[in-house]
Amino acid sequence: MADHPQVIFCVRCGQKLEKRVRFGALRPVCPDCNYTHFFDPKVAAAIWTERRGEVLLVRRAMEPARGRWTVPGGFVNAGEDPSLAASRECEEETGLKVDITGLLDIVAGREHVRGAGFVIFYRARVTGGNLRAGDDVDRVAWFGKHELPQLAFKATHVVVERWLAGKFQGQT
Repeated sequence: MADHPQVIFCVRCGQKLEKRVRFGALRPVCPDCNYTHFFDPKVAAAIWTERRGEVLLVRRAMEPARGRWTVPGGFVNAGEDPSLAASRECEEETGLKVDITGLLDIVAGREHVRGAGFVIFYRARVTGGNLRAGDDVDRVAWFGKHELPQLAFKATHVVVERWLAGKFQGQT
């Protein structure tokens, strides 16, 4: 609960929550209506697209990891299909329209309080648009395996390392 100090009151009745062991963990519980608050993980979705042996990366214009590079992506909105979120984020950040061609990988592990608990990576191919930096990035570029910039986020490192090891070849 240290990551979520803002959850103090019951969303059902407004009573102050207490910490109790519920379902095998210490959780906020309402002493009046018995509501148990669960902290659900944030989910992000990202696009992995290659062109002539290069991968598309974006440079973050804001914290966390400002100035470092990652694949186009972002948080999935409530009720949104993760693949559509990945496509939307790619277009917002790069100006490129993509078609999802398959699920590439899922990387778990939140590295900071505001971060995603899971990142779903989709393989995609570019179908249109004009390459330009947008939304929360200040640069977008294609990089080969031997010219990679400083990367942001553990999930980005994981997929790039798997790519460098040849683990994504032949997948669509």
